[in-house]
Amino acid sequence: MSPSASSARCAWAAAEPNLTYHDTEWGVPLHDDRALFELLTLEGAQAGLSWTTILNKRENYRRAFDQFDVAKVARYGARDTARLLADAGIVRHRLKIAATLANAKAFLAVQREFGSFDRYLWAFVGGRPLQPQRRTMADVPTRSPESDALSKDLLRRGFKFVGPTICHAFMQASGLINDHLITCPRHRLCARLR
Repeated sequence: MSPSASSARCAWAAAEPNLTYHDTEWGVPLHDDRALFELLTLEGAQAGLSWTTILNKRENYRRAFDQFDVAKVARYGARDTARLLADAGIVRHRLKIAATLANAKAFLAVQREFGSFDRYLWAFVGGRPLQPQRRTMADVPTRSPESDALSKDLLRRGFKFVGPTICHAFMQASGLINDHLITCPRHRLCARLR
């Protein structure tokens, strides 16, 4: 982005690592199941923390969770849990780690039922990114009817750390909802993507 465009960027992307994440990933429609599992895990890990904290630990998470290979994570047992709880490179929260392992199993079940997690997930927005026209950060909600529906269904399927606010952040990040402000150059770019 040019320096003049940076002043119109979404306000939360004021410094690294948020700048690069905002300018390259956030709001870009995501269809890769491995990447979706990673993002769902990281959004759950963020609960009660800042996104900056999680982004700074992202490479550690990738290493700790076998690059988010969902089949491998679904097979983790007590030894892996102990290893993860001792890993200072990630958030060492017992319930969040247990949730990631449970979510891997539930994720595989969704893949079996729908053919892919991508197909399941995008059905919550009719297969196309929602395009709200937010003018200010105050206009950006922390949840939506779509995130409420996704949360309810994920919880029913056995997922953990997937409340409506986490699901909304996940849907924004993975491009299901284009919540870049209309003044942000990324809004128009993401609006063209499917």
